Amino acid sequence: MAEVVLKALSKAFGARDILKSVDLKIADGEFTVFVGPSGCGKSTTLRLIAGLESPTNGEIWIGGERADQLAPALRQVAMVFQNYALYPHMTVAQNMGFALKVAGQSREQIRAKVGQAAETLRIAHLLDRVPAELSGGERQRVAMGRAIVREPRVFLFDEPLSNLDAALRVEMRTELQRLHEALGTTMIYVTHDQTEAMTLGQRVALFNQGSVVQFGAPLDLFARPVNQFAARFLGSPPINLLPARWLDEPSGWAIGDRALSADLLGGKTFCTQPDRVRTLGVRPEGWRVGAKDEPGLVATVRRCEHLGDSVLVHALVDGLSDPVCVRQSAEQLIPPPGTLISLSVATGAAHWFDASERRL
Repeated sequence: MAEVVLKALSKAFGARDILKSVDLKIADGEFTVFVGPSGCGKSTTLRLIAGLESPTNGEIWIGGERADQLAPALRQVAMVFQNYALYPHMTVAQNMGFALKVAGQSREQIRAKVGQAAETLRIAHLLDRVPAELSGGERQRVAMGRAIVREPRVFLFDEPLSNLDAALRVEMRTELQRLHEALGTTMIYVTHDQTEAMTLGQRVALFNQGSVVQFGAPLDLFARPVNQFAARFLGSPPINLLPARWLDEPSGWAIGDRALSADLLGGKTFCTQPDRVRTLGVRPEGWRVGAKDEPGLVATVRRCEHLGDSVLVHALVDGLSDPVCVRQSAEQLIPPPGTLISLSVATGAAHWFDASERRL
C-alpha cells in the first residue's frame, strides 16, 4: 500500500497542454476516482503514474519515493486496461501468472498466488479456459487477477467497465468495492461515468481541460459544486441553470418574467452575496411543485418521462427560453402536458453562481 502524491504535474504533446499543473494527494489505501469528459486529462494522469508516459513538468511520489524518475517496472503499480489485454492463446491461469513467470518466480509460487487471486475473484473454476471461452465480465476478472498476483502498491484502472453492458457494470462495481475491502490497497480508477464515480470513489477528482476542478468526497461534490461545470457534470438529469438577479427586498429575485421573494427560492440566507448572483442552479429533485395560483414561477408542462420510481417533468417557465426539469415521485399526481404549475425551490436546494460561473 502507498500514498500517491502529484506535484504540479503537467504534460504537453507538442504545443498542446494535456495536463496543467495538477496537484493531488491520494491517501494510502484509498479508492480514488478520476472523472471528467473525454479529453480532460484523466487517463493521461493515470498513464503518467504508471510510467507509460513521461511528465513535461512536475513530480510523482508513490509511498514516499520519487517515482517519475523510476522505470515502470520499478514503481510497483499494476494497471487494468479497458480492453483487458489478455493473451488469446494462454489459459486464464497462464494469463494471470505470466508477469510472475517473467519475473522468475517458481511454479509453486505462481500456482499459489494465481490460486489465491482466483479464489478472491471467484474465477477458480475458469483457470483452464482461454479468453475466447469467457464472458466480458469473466475476462475483466482475469485482467484484475493478473494485476492482483503482482501484489502492487497501487492499482490503476483505466475505464475497465466501459465495454460491459449495463447490468454487468453494476455487478462489476460491486466486485470492485468488495475487492478493495479485501485488499485494502490504494486504487485509482478512471471513468467518464458519473454513476461509477459516485458509487465507487471514497474521493473523486473532477477533471476538465487538463485541470482538477474539484477534489473531495462524492456527496460533497454533488452538494457543494465549486462552479457551474461541476454542478452540471455530476447529477442526472443535470442541474437546471436559470438566469437570476437580486432586486433587494421586498421584491427579492428576478427570474424570467417574475419577481419572487427569497423564501420561494431557497431563502436569502443561503446566498451570502446576492448582489453578485447571475445564475440560480436547482437540481431536478430540488423543486417544489404547486398549483398555478400558488406563489412561485409559473411554468407550462411540455412533456413527462416516466422512469418507474420517478417522473421527469419538463416545463417552460414564463420568460425563459429553455425548459426546466423537475423530478417527482411516481406516486405523486403528475400534471399532463399543457398544465400550468407553480415552481418554488426547497429550502437549501438553491445553488448560486456569479458572472464567472463560480459558486457563491
